Amino acid sequence: MTDLEQNDTILSISNLEVSFGAASVIRNVNLTLDRGEILALVGESGSGKSVLGRSILGLVPGNGRVSQGHIHFNGHDVTNPTTKDELRHLRGREIGLIFQEPLSSLNPNLRIGEQMFEAMREHTDLSMRDIRERAIDMLKQVKLENPERLLNRYPHEFSGGMRQRIMIASVMMLKPALLIADEPTTALDAIVQHEVLNIMAEVARAHGTAVILISHDLAAVAAFAQRIAVMEKGELVETGDTDEVLRRPNHDYTKRLLASTQLGVAAPIVGTDSTPLLAVDDLSIDFVEKRLFGLLGQNVNHAVRNVSLAIRPGEFVGLVGESGSGKSTIGRAIAKLVPQVSGTVRFDDTNLGDCTGAEEYMLRRRIRFVFQDPYSSLNPRMRIEQIVREGLRFDRDLSKMEKQARAMEMLAAVGLSADMASRYPHALSGGQRQRVAIARALVSQPDLVIADEPVSALDVTIQAQILDLLKNLQQKLGFACLFISHDLHIVEQLCARLYVLHRGRVMEQAETGTLFSAPRHPYTRRLMSASPRLVQGLDGLQLSMTALPVVAEQDRTDYYDAKDAAQPYQLAEAAPGHFVALQAGR
Repeated sequence: MTDLEQNDTILSISNLEVSFGAASVIRNVNLTLDRGEILALVGESGSGKSVLGRSILGLVPGNGRVSQGHIHFNGHDVTNPTTKDELRHLRGREIGLIFQEPLSSLNPNLRIGEQMFEAMREHTDLSMRDIRERAIDMLKQVKLENPERLLNRYPHEFSGGMRQRIMIASVMMLKPALLIADEPTTALDAIVQHEVLNIMAEVARAHGTAVILISHDLAAVAAFAQRIAVMEKGELVETGDTDEVLRRPNHDYTKRLLASTQLGVAAPIVGTDSTPLLAVDDLSIDFVEKRLFGLLGQNVNHAVRNVSLAIRPGEFVGLVGESGSGKSTIGRAIAKLVPQVSGTVRFDDTNLGDCTGAEEYMLRRRIRFVFQDPYSSLNPRMRIEQIVREGLRFDRDLSKMEKQARAMEMLAAVGLSADMASRYPHALSGGQRQRVAIARALVSQPDLVIADEPVSALDVTIQAQILDLLKNLQQKLGFACLFISHDLHIVEQLCARLYVLHRGRVMEQAETGTLFSAPRHPYTRRLMSASPRLVQGLDGLQLSMTALPVVAEQDRTDYYDAKDAAQPYQLAEAAPGHFVALQAGR
């Protein structure tokens, strides 16, 4: 019996160095993890967090390799496996990995059920009936409705947040001894994020599962992790108990990282004109699912129902709600990327449903989209500078050299160095790819930007930079923005008005300050009370959450389909905007 088996340590990393060619991206990393412990690995995009996580599974991409040091997991030397099957046995069954971008890790040609069953068939002797029942149970645990029907659907039929929950359910079916979660809740709204992380914590406690939670969301880290490990430029600069690191950080980088979570005073961007630039009136969108090519009928999903909203020139308007509520679908309908069933969408007095091909061509320059998943929306065969320059293809007044110069200026504005212009998307981190997507949308100086979770994949330091960038560019260019997000604290910084969406309906709309101080609808209150944040206390940063009435479990289905935000509900009152400190960590 080895020393690792005699104590509580399940993972030991010593003097680890990971190199790509001659360049080392991880240096001198020493780290241990106990059974059942939740460790948060935090740092900026490109700091080496994901590479470290994948190194534990021997999945360093490309020409990467462990050039020095050792990784021991539960008595196994992962860096020097004795047989080829040793790592294969560990992957999935003993060590689970949840990837950052679910669309790229789910096979688009296979139904969800087939992909969830694969690992169970490989690593267990369970019957197909038992495997199916476990898959349905896990989908219920991650709060997906009608799991029996979902098993027969394909990845493209789900929202980004729903795909992420499917990935989490797939990995957790095997109940691994170690779970490596690489930004597992990036695409999830506040309510589901809190629920999913709770599920991970419950699995860790019930089965002795250790968790490495790779994240840039320090508030989520504070709520669920016992220890924090901070990485900067491939090096581990600080480790310690969560409370201690939050209250008394030692390293300068940790101090800067924590300071970035304090976004400052909200400065909503208001419109300059009372006439709407964009007016959406009574919009409804359906998705039809044919059963056996229509021979057995069809299922109709009412994705959006009777939604109306307006955006004035130069105004930032927020659209918030949980994943699958229809936020992205509304944005895509405005950009004419999905067909609408009824209602009208007018942009600058042009009915987008009746515009000609020539009018639509001109509008493409004035309405730009930042997609939620940067990996799938960037052409993998184009270099970064070409991708950004592609945003100027509708501008025939600029020469090729002028387009190239403007693309380079925009790359610098979103915090990307000039040497990245010649790289391909796969050579960038998730956060860097998101910045490329933002640069491509803004380079044409549009009148309206539809930003679908534009900072969801970014760490807190870059989030603050992007928010400042959007404010500065808006002052210079005067564009309006429909800002789609699940992060209430982000929309608070930018948006003058908010629309709260749930199950395709608008639950509440109000000016941002009014909605945060006195939310009227029970769903809005629940959404806000599930949003953790770090606030400055007398003894350093503390985890806090808005103290608002919590809707009783038996009442939740009642308001899901409610149309009137002013309906009376029996709820205990709380002081508007009051914050209560919670014990961080366990």
